[in-house]
Amino acid sequence: MQLKRLPVLFFMLLSPFCFAQEKDKEPGTLSIIETNMKLYYSQVMGFDVKHVFDNQVFDIVADWMHTPYLYAGKNEDGIDCSGFVNMVVKKVTGNIAGINSLDMYNNSKHISRDRLKPGDLVFFKTRGKHVSHVGIYLGDDKFAHSSTSNGVIVSDLNEEYYKKRFVKGGRIALSAAHDKG
Repeated sequence: MQLKRLPVLFFMLLSPFCFAQEKDKEPGTLSIIETNMKLYYSQVMGFDVKHVFDNQVFDIVADWMHTPYLYAGKNEDGIDCSGFVNMVVKKVTGNIAGINSLDMYNNSKHISRDRLKPGDLVFFKTRGKHVSHVGIYLGDDKFAHSSTSNGVIVSDLNEEYYKKRFVKGGRIALSAAHDKG
Protein backbone atom coordinates (compact mmCIF):
# COMPACT_ATOMS: atom_id res chain seq x y z
CA MET A 1 0.00 0.00 0.00
CA GLN A 2 2.81 2.44 0.81
CA LEU A 3 4.08 2.40 -2.79
CA LYS A 4 1.01 4.36 -3.88
CA ARG A 5 2.30 7.44 -2.02
CA LEU A 6 5.79 7.25 -3.45
CA PRO A 7 5.18 9.76 -6.30
CA VAL A 8 3.79 12.46 -3.99
CA LEU A 9 6.53 11.96 -1.41
CA PHE A 10 9.19 12.10 -4.14
CA PHE A 11 7.66 15.30 -5.50
CA MET A 12 7.41 16.85 -2.03
CA LEU A 13 11.09 16.18 -1.42
CA LEU A 14 12.19 17.62 -4.77
CA SER A 15 9.82 20.60 -4.90
CA PRO A 16 11.99 22.97 -2.86
CA PHE A 17 14.90 22.31 -5.22
CA CYS A 18 12.91 22.52 -8.45
CA PHE A 19 11.14 25.79 -7.78
CA ALA A 20 12.22 29.22 -6.58
CA GLN A 21 11.76 29.87 -2.90
CA GLU A 22 8.49 31.56 -2.04
CA LYS A 23 9.80 34.16 0.41
CA ASP A 24 7.51 36.91 -0.87
CA LYS A 25 4.41 34.72 -0.80
CA GLU A 26 1.28 36.64 0.13
CA PRO A 27 -0.50 35.59 3.33
CA GLY A 28 -3.28 33.12 2.63
CA THR A 29 -1.77 31.77 -0.57
CA LEU A 30 -0.73 28.15 -0.85
CA SER A 31 2.83 26.97 -1.22
CA ILE A 32 3.79 24.87 -4.22
CA ILE A 33 3.91 21.81 -1.99
CA GLU A 34 0.44 22.49 -0.53
CA THR A 35 -0.95 23.02 -4.02
CA ASN A 36 0.62 19.82 -5.31
CA MET A 37 -0.61 17.84 -2.31
CA LYS A 38 -4.16 19.02 -3.03
CA LEU A 39 -3.75 18.10 -6.70
CA TYR A 40 -2.40 14.67 -5.77
CA TYR A 41 -5.25 13.94 -3.33
CA SER A 42 -7.78 15.26 -5.86
CA GLN A 43 -6.46 12.86 -8.45
CA VAL A 44 -6.32 9.83 -6.14
CA MET A 45 -9.69 10.45 -4.51
CA GLY A 46 -11.60 11.56 -7.59
CA PHE A 47 -12.84 14.96 -6.41
CA ASP A 48 -11.48 18.49 -6.19
CA VAL A 49 -9.84 18.58 -2.75
CA LYS A 50 -10.04 22.19 -1.60
CA HIS A 51 -8.63 21.70 1.88
CA VAL A 52 -6.41 19.00 3.39
CA PHE A 53 -7.44 19.10 7.05
CA ASP A 54 -5.00 16.37 8.11
CA ASN A 55 -2.27 14.90 5.89
CA GLN A 56 -2.22 11.67 7.87
CA VAL A 57 -5.96 11.06 7.33
CA PHE A 58 -5.69 11.87 3.62
CA ASP A 59 -2.62 9.63 3.26
CA ILE A 60 -4.42 6.71 4.91
CA VAL A 61 -7.54 7.17 2.76
CA ALA A 62 -5.39 7.46 -0.38
CA ASP A 63 -3.50 4.26 0.54
CA TRP A 64 -6.73 2.31 1.03
CA MET A 65 -8.63 3.60 -2.02
CA HIS A 66 -10.22 0.75 -4.00
CA THR A 67 -9.47 -1.87 -1.35
CA PRO A 68 -12.30 -4.38 -1.84
CA TYR A 69 -15.21 -4.62 0.57
CA LEU A 70 -15.27 -7.67 2.81
CA TYR A 71 -17.76 -8.07 5.64
CA ALA A 72 -15.81 -8.08 8.92
CA GLY A 73 -12.62 -7.57 6.88
CA LYS A 74 -9.82 -5.59 8.46
CA ASN A 75 -6.90 -5.70 6.05
CA GLU A 76 -5.78 -5.05 2.45
CA ASP A 77 -7.56 -8.20 1.26
CA GLY A 78 -10.89 -6.59 2.17
CA ILE A 79 -12.42 -4.24 4.71
CA ASP A 80 -15.93 -3.23 5.74
CA CYS A 81 -17.12 0.27 6.64
CA SER A 82 -16.58 0.06 10.40
CA GLY A 83 -13.25 -1.72 9.93
CA PHE A 84 -12.12 1.07 7.61
CA VAL A 85 -13.20 3.85 9.99
CA ASN A 86 -11.64 2.08 12.98
CA MET A 87 -8.39 1.55 11.11
CA VAL A 88 -8.17 5.29 10.26
CA VAL A 89 -9.15 6.38 13.77
CA LYS A 90 -6.68 3.94 15.38
CA LYS A 91 -3.79 5.08 13.16
CA VAL A 92 -4.49 8.75 13.88
CA THR A 93 -5.49 8.67 17.55
CA GLY A 94 -4.49 5.25 18.88
CA ASN A 95 -8.12 4.58 19.86
CA ILE A 96 -11.01 2.79 18.19
CA ALA A 97 -14.39 4.36 17.50
CA GLY A 98 -16.52 1.29 18.27
CA ILE A 99 -17.11 -2.30 17.22
CA ASN A 100 -19.57 -1.54 14.41
CA SER A 101 -21.33 1.44 12.83
CA LEU A 102 -24.18 1.45 15.38
CA ASP A 103 -21.71 1.28 18.27
CA MET A 104 -19.72 4.16 16.71
CA TYR A 105 -22.94 6.15 16.38
CA ASN A 106 -23.80 5.54 20.03
CA ASN A 107 -20.24 6.47 21.15
CA SER A 108 -20.02 9.79 19.30
CA LYS A 109 -21.44 13.24 19.90
CA HIS A 110 -24.26 13.63 17.36
CA ILE A 111 -24.22 16.62 15.04
CA SER A 112 -26.40 17.75 12.17
CA ARG A 113 -25.23 17.69 8.58
CA ASP A 114 -24.86 21.47 8.41
CA ARG A 115 -22.40 21.36 11.34
CA LEU A 116 -20.11 18.66 9.92
CA LYS A 117 -16.38 19.32 10.05
CA PRO A 118 -13.65 17.36 8.30
CA GLY A 119 -12.75 14.34 10.40
CA ASP A 120 -16.30 13.80 11.68
CA LEU A 121 -18.00 10.47 11.14
CA VAL A 122 -21.11 10.25 8.97
CA PHE A 123 -23.82 7.67 9.66
CA PHE A 124 -26.46 6.13 7.43
CA LYS A 125 -29.37 3.71 7.63
CA THR A 126 -28.75 1.54 4.59
CA ARG A 127 -30.86 -1.37 5.79
CA GLY A 128 -33.45 -1.59 8.51
CA LYS A 129 -34.25 1.01 11.12
CA HIS A 130 -30.81 1.28 12.76
CA VAL A 131 -27.55 2.87 11.69
CA SER A 132 -25.77 0.35 9.47
CA HIS A 133 -23.09 2.31 7.59
CA VAL A 134 -20.34 4.77 8.53
CA GLY A 135 -17.76 6.91 6.77
CA ILE A 136 -15.29 9.72 7.48
CA TYR A 137 -16.23 13.24 6.40
CA LEU A 138 -13.51 14.91 4.30
CA GLY A 139 -15.18 18.29 3.71
CA ASP A 140 -17.14 19.78 0.78
CA ASP A 141 -19.89 17.13 1.22
CA LYS A 142 -17.40 14.30 0.50
CA PHE A 143 -16.79 11.28 2.70
CA ALA A 144 -14.56 8.21 2.55
CA HIS A 145 -16.05 4.80 3.27
CA SER A 146 -16.02 1.15 2.28
CA SER A 147 -19.02 0.50 0.07
CA THR A 148 -20.30 -3.03 -0.48
CA SER A 149 -20.16 -2.62 -4.26
CA ASN A 150 -16.92 -0.65 -4.80
CA GLY A 151 -14.79 -1.06 -1.68
CA VAL A 152 -13.05 2.01 -0.28
CA ILE A 153 -14.17 5.07 -2.22
CA VAL A 154 -15.06 8.72 -1.75
CA SER A 155 -18.75 9.58 -2.17
CA ASP A 156 -20.86 12.72 -1.99
CA LEU A 157 -23.50 13.32 0.67
CA ASN A 158 -25.65 14.90 -2.05
CA GLU A 159 -25.90 11.65 -4.02
CA GLU A 160 -29.54 10.62 -3.83
CA TYR A 161 -28.74 7.27 -2.21
CA TYR A 162 -26.78 8.82 0.67
CA LYS A 163 -28.98 11.91 0.95
CA LYS A 164 -32.03 9.69 1.66
CA ARG A 165 -30.20 7.51 4.16
CA PHE A 166 -28.11 10.06 6.09
CA VAL A 167 -28.87 9.98 9.83
CA LYS A 168 -26.38 12.27 11.63
CA GLY A 169 -22.76 13.12 11.92
CA GLY A 170 -20.67 11.98 14.84
CA ARG A 171 -17.93 14.05 16.41
CA ILE A 172 -14.82 12.28 17.60
CA ALA A 173 -11.37 13.71 18.25
CA LEU A 174 -9.83 12.67 14.91
CA SER A 175 -8.06 15.90 14.01
CA ALA A 176 -6.96 19.26 15.31
CA ALA A 177 -9.53 20.68 12.83
CA HIS A 178 -12.16 20.28 15.56
CA ASP A 179 -10.23 22.47 17.94
CA LYS A 180 -10.54 25.40 15.54
CA GLY A 181 -14.25 25.94 15.75
